[in-house]
Amino acid sequence: MSALPPRSIAIVLGTRPELVKLTELIRLLGPAAHVVHTGQHYDEELSGRFLTDLGIPEPTYLTGIGGRPRAVQISAALAQLDALFLASPPLAVVVQGDTNAALAGALAANARSVPLVHVEAGLRSHDRNMPEEHNRVLIDRLADVLCAATPDNRANLLAEGISPELIEVTGNTVVEAVHGQLPDAVERAAHLGRLGLAEDGFVLATVHRPENTDDPVALRAILTELVALADEVPVVLPLHPRTRARVEAAGLASLLGPLRVTRPLGYGEFLALARHAALLVSDSGGVQEEVTVLGRPLVVVRNSTERPEAMADFATLVGPGPELGRAAREGLALGAAGRARLGALRSPFGDGLASRRIVELLGVVASRPGVYAAA
Repeated sequence: MSALPPRSIAIVLGTRPELVKLTELIRLLGPAAHVVHTGQHYDEELSGRFLTDLGIPEPTYLTGIGGRPRAVQISAALAQLDALFLASPPLAVVVQGDTNAALAGALAANARSVPLVHVEAGLRSHDRNMPEEHNRVLIDRLADVLCAATPDNRANLLAEGISPELIEVTGNTVVEAVHGQLPDAVERAAHLGRLGLAEDGFVLATVHRPENTDDPVALRAILTELVALADEVPVVLPLHPRTRARVEAAGLASLLGPLRVTRPLGYGEFLALARHAALLVSDSGGVQEEVTVLGRPLVVVRNSTERPEAMADFATLVGPGPELGRAAREGLALGAAGRARLGALRSPFGDGLASRRIVELLGVVASRPGVYAAA
């Protein structure tokens, strides 16, 4: 494992959503940014393609973490990050969201007294069954600067007794990620054409969360509802390798037949389809944010959400089973007029300048004028 360059900002990440949401921040920091990839999600088909497609410089990779249990992921990443920060202390550490990688980065920064900046602070589902809820609460307690995406996120932090001086409402970096990575109209049309899809004429679905994939009953219920929906409109399902393995282990592979199953998509490809889907069905947190920028309706298949801002206009929260089908048909019934109304709304997650605000905060935190490419 190579040492960090001197006078660098360590960007610790380990999953594809973190890559997406931190791309613009990394670009703005320029040579000052050094990406450390824990390998929480790593394979060439998924994270490797994301790195290439997003134009992120080659990271420093940790080893022995991907595919391991949560405690092992955190402890193994923490040990390696601690050694890295001891050998070459960064000016600051940036973590994003609520992953095991983010918690390991936060603990390592705290242990070595390196200033910690938490991007997307203050999200709360109030669901203690979610490992991510524990991660995000712990990270917020360790952070020196908490970049809250929305005023509601700030209110959550204040309610927990966190000093207001540590909190800045920056917006969510997902807004600039979508604007920056959404292909133009010609390329979007090409993506649709390759799959034989018409604008506003299909449903785009994703399923990957353990609460849905690790429970064969829930997984069967979701796929059954998607199959029923496919009798009325094409349903496109980019299939995560982990989800495919769970489908096969549960003996549910036959339910994939009526669906248009694709390989995992690059971020631009996914946005191209999402922009023209009549409806999305997903258990992803990021998709809840992305639809507010794209102006598309969404059915969220989860027990709880940490993004209630999306629920006001764009999304409906349901469990697996018949309520999924009912909510999906209601979303499709919005029609062109309903989608136009959503498209005219401002995203509750900000104005697309979050990364620039965070870079400015990093300049203050590190107290090293002139270090940053864009500060």
